[in-house]
Amino acid sequence: MRTVRIEERDLGKTGLRVSALGFGCGNVGGLMIRGSVAERERAVARAVELGVNYFDTAPSYGDGQSELNLGTALKAVRAPVYVGTKFRLDAADLRDARRAIGRSLDASLQRLGRERVDLLQLHNPLAERRAESALAVGDVIAEVVPALLALQAQGKTRFWGITALGDTPALHRLVGAAPLDTAQVCYNLLNPSAGLEVPSGFPAQDFRRLLGAAQERRVGVIVIRVLAAGALSGVTTRHPVAVPKVDPIATGPDYASDVERAQPLRTLVTDGHVESLVEASLRFPLSNPAVSTVLLGYSSLAHLETAAAAVAKGPLPARALDRLTAVWALSGR
Repeated sequence: MRTVRIEERDLGKTGLRVSALGFGCGNVGGLMIRGSVAERERAVARAVELGVNYFDTAPSYGDGQSELNLGTALKAVRAPVYVGTKFRLDAADLRDARRAIGRSLDASLQRLGRERVDLLQLHNPLAERRAESALAVGDVIAEVVPALLALQAQGKTRFWGITALGDTPALHRLVGAAPLDTAQVCYNLLNPSAGLEVPSGFPAQDFRRLLGAAQERRVGVIVIRVLAAGALSGVTTRHPVAVPKVDPIATGPDYASDVERAQPLRTLVTDGHVESLVEASLRFPLSNPAVSTVLLGYSSLAHLETAAAAVAKGPLPARALDRLTAVWALSGR
């Protein structure tokens, strides 16, 4: 069965061509953590059939369970795909970042059953000064970047990047100063500020068009939180496999607030531009040429089918984007 086929896009300057729709293996959707073996393998096989070739995981997803389950599913499916994982550091790790990152990566490779990954990404948020889980951007440039370049030279990862969360000035500083291959960027209908100028008073973090900065440096952009952890479905109920409660990232103060803010966006459905709010959410980031792939976590095979059908329609039309501009202008008041 192959009703749609996902397009491929350049992943920045890496030379890789990745599917416009990626496969997120995190805790929010939960399929690769709490789904059955049969459900996981069926979803991975179907994703590959649809043309999905980028799979994203991390040690923190289910305490390593996501990496383990993804490795098992890929072995069963025997598909040539790209795999990305991540690492987190604490302040003590910065004394020997290369060793700390290497130790994390070795554990990930063992769980995945692979000799290398295609993409290794820093999972900490960034700040101008170190605070809680956030790393100071100066420390990242001085300690983390050289460690990643060394691991890349060893062949344990083909490319490397960051999860672009934290303070906006710190993110722009790192994208402008470091030879990143990729950045995972929050870019969705509740917070389009990474790609578009937002009105004064916009009720979310302003990423100040981070996508443009990434594009200038030929950094491949992986869009995360495209459905705002499910809030852009427009309903508060969650799938049984999904994580029961989730905190927003760079949008509202809580999940219920995000669902409420999503309601005015339904005008895209009533105006006939899309069939659903989920479709609008998935097609929106594809309208930005800086975007390489849109990462989505799944709770079921049906979610994957719905996402693939939406992405296969391509970017939102200009009239829909114009309508969004009017909606966002009202939200800033």
